[in-house]
Amino acid sequence: MTSLQNDKVKQWVKLHKRKGRSKAGMFLAEGFHVVEEAYENGWNIVEIILQEGIDCPGWCQYLPVTFISKSVMQHVAQTETPQGIAATVTIKESEKIDGDTVILLDGLQDPGNVGTIIRTADAAGFDSVVLGEGTVDLYNDKVIRSTQGSLFHLPVVQADLKETISSLQQEGFTVWAASVQNATSYEQLPTTSKTALIVGNEGAGIREEIIRMSDQSVRIPIRGKAESLNVSIAAGVLMYYINN
Repeated sequence: MTSLQNDKVKQWVKLHKRKGRSKAGMFLAEGFHVVEEAYENGWNIVEIILQEGIDCPGWCQYLPVTFISKSVMQHVAQTETPQGIAATVTIKESEKIDGDTVILLDGLQDPGNVGTIIRTADAAGFDSVVLGEGTVDLYNDKVIRSTQGSLFHLPVVQADLKETISSLQQEGFTVWAASVQNATSYEQLPTTSKTALIVGNEGAGIREEIIRMSDQSVRIPIRGKAESLNVSIAAGVLMYYINN
């Protein structure tokens, strides 16, 4: 396939935007590792998109494959130097929150931060991630790339945080809000068997109404001259502490 005007190409490009993904019920996964992770973890791959001259991995030989030219791949891909493979993947309906450790994201807008937090939650052994209102779309290409496949490893739920917090508390969770207001250093806090951690917007932090719903505000001491930590770094420190 060499034409940018091909109907399939036009449909793939529409998946670059949230509206197009919602309408089609699909998203684009790009790169050998990410596409293979989707396949290995049982996500429904609708179609493999392969650049001419790129070898098809053994695991994708039984899937529908469409070969396209390098110029079309550069048009469809959202990376500067595409690896030559992408896939259309069916969006999963929101899964249920699972397990005893959950991280909730309140209004995070940087896709790199969101993807990194999902990846770190996976690495730290957290059980679920909840994306609250105002948080960047899970299937944004930069989010997907930043997760490095962790998106496909654990439940990532898009939900109302107020309802979720109330539900978690009813189930016996202790809810921590990462905030500097009336907060206790995490080193002084005992962890509980069921813990939910909230982190907030890169500039504004967690909404006040959400902080008030939490059981405990927690902070990370700043020992040097930096004003603050990047939210994904702070989330990582706290998740590893909770799951130590």
